[in-house]
Amino acid sequence: MSENCNHDCSSCSESCTEREKQSMIEKLNDMSIVRNVIAVVSGKGGVGKSLVTSLLAVNTQRSGMNAAILDADLTGPSIPKSFGLHEKLGGNEYGLLPAVTKTGIQVVSLNLLLENETDPVVWRGPLIAGTVKQFWTDVIWNDVDFMYVDMPPGTGDVPLTVFQSLPVKGIVVVTSPQELVSMIVEKAVNMAKLMNIPVLGIVENMSYFECPDCGKRHSIFGESHLEEIAAQYGIPTIARIPINPKLATACDKGMLELFEGDWLDSVTESILKKG
Repeated sequence: MSENCNHDCSSCSESCTEREKQSMIEKLNDMSIVRNVIAVVSGKGGVGKSLVTSLLAVNTQRSGMNAAILDADLTGPSIPKSFGLHEKLGGNEYGLLPAVTKTGIQVVSLNLLLENETDPVVWRGPLIAGTVKQFWTDVIWNDVDFMYVDMPPGTGDVPLTVFQSLPVKGIVVVTSPQELVSMIVEKAVNMAKLMNIPVLGIVENMSYFECPDCGKRHSIFGESHLEEIAAQYGIPTIARIPINPKLATACDKGMLELFEGDWLDSVTESILKKG
């Protein structure tokens, strides 16, 4: 790829990895408008990736932009519960219609298509990857400024499918404070580099607990190395989310849109600049 590449292959005759990547992008539904796609990734499970995805969508909606969430974590979907969504997705002759949260965030998740929310999704990789593609091609997304893709952990079939099939403009990496995080972050960052996708920020979840009585912060899972990791991999923006019982309760009760906290403001600003 040329240093002067503007990522518009229609105006260039050069053969490069960027052209090959764009040629694999799946066509969006004719009735849809999606301007920016941001993937939220993690190298391992249980670090709060779905929480970060949801909070970023809420922040974006509050900024006056239209936000959407494509839940690509098909075997462990938790997005609908955070927003109190339970009704099954509808559709028409042109495609599937996303669910809409109280504040207008559009959501598509496999859990909103299952007969019972607790039914397990026992599918092989190709079927899961194909379904994620259909969430892009067969859903009627209504005038979306920023779509957040909640990725499954790791660097397997689904992340590869999303990076190759959707026009992802950037990724946000979610971690926790444990020592092994640097290796896990490196895997996620290196996969993004292979796909020529910039890392817009890194979020450390469960970073600390702040005592409600004295205000002192306690590093429950060890001291943070976030600045070191960000500097090592050239990640421009960092953010920390504390262990917060009120935030957990808001997710459990489907009331995440009512949360108050400025933890992800810097990452949100970094993302909105991409648009």
